[in-house]
This record gives sequence, C-alpha cells and structure tokens, in this order.
Amino acid sequence: MAARIFLARHGQTEWSLSGRHTGRTDIPLLDEGRRGAKLLGERLHRAPWDGLPGVEVRTSPLVRAKETCELAGFGDRAQQWDALMEFDYGAYEGLTPAEIKSGRPDWLIWRDGVPEGETLAEVTARADEVIGWARSADRDVLVFAHGHILRALGARWLGLDISFGARIRLEPTSLSVLGWAYGEPAIERWNDTGHLG
Repeated sequence: MAARIFLARHGQTEWSLSGRHTGRTDIPLLDEGRRGAKLLGERLHRAPWDGLPGVEVRTSPLVRAKETCELAGFGDRAQQWDALMEFDYGAYEGLTPAEIKSGRPDWLIWRDGVPEGETLAEVTARADEVIGWARSADRDVLVFAHGHILRALGARWLGLDISFGARIRLEPTSLSVLGWAYGEPAIERWNDTGHLG
C-alpha cells in the first residue's frame, strides 16, 4: 500500500472566524470548533476508515491543532511536530487580508510572502520535510495543522510550487486526503466538511 496523508485542519477559532491571519499566536478553539473536532473524529472512527488503525499521527504544537487532535480521538497517538506549525506571518500576524491590502492592494501571500516573517522558501522546506516523512514508509499518516501549511502540503505532494496553495482553500475542521492515482501523487479528497452537517 502506498502511503497516504490525511490532513485535518483545526477547528474554528475567534481569529479564523474573523479572517485574521493566525500564525504563531496561540488562539484556542471556539465551542463551534470543539464541536467540529468531535464530529471529525466520529467520522474518522466510522467506515471506511474505522479509526485509521496503524496510522502515524502528528500535530502542530499550537493549542488549536492539539485540541482538535485530542477531541477527534487521536491525542494518545499523536506526536507534536514544529514542522506543522502555521506560517510565521511576521508583521501581518492578526491582520485580515483587507487590512493588508489597504496598504498593498496587489498583495498575495502565496507570491509575495510577508515582511518580518517566514519566507516562502522556508515554508516550502518545512512542507517538503513533512512530505518526505509521509512517504518514508508504507503506512498512512494523519496530521492536524493549519490552513496555509496544509495548503502548502497539498501543493508539494503534487510536486508543485507552494503558490498552488492559493487555488485550494481549506475550511476549519475540514478533512483532505492526499494519495495516488496511476502511480502519481493525487488529491483523493479536498476540503471535505461533510461531517459538519
């Protein structure tokens, strides 16, 4: 069996609800986010995945991802990993896209990056580290992390520049699966929120 990577974005937070860039600020889940995390866990513990026996689980150390992992029922199997942290947004931390664009109308994070934060090359290197780990053995992996780093993982799984992340949105508490088709890396499922009803 070729390895697949299951991507779980953390549940709703006050900042994700308002569209503020939430990088390294440790924002907790809202009640809605906790509910979504439990529903995601229930889904992963039903057929066809049946709790993903044998899966290797890693989570961002930030509380919103860790709590999502725990509430989904995978906390006892999870290892924290800094490579799964969200972008360091630097000077744009806590700002909305509209606030940023008021000073930089043509700004696009996937092309322009952020001042005083992580470079796109640094994000790419972290994403490649995660992809290398995911493909290192014949077993599935499950990661709990954040919108932009997970979109970067989607791009890099496909062998594309992380700028492709601009084209693949992710909602809070969504489930995505990266796998294979005809021997090539493929997106099996993306931004699936069916468990939220």
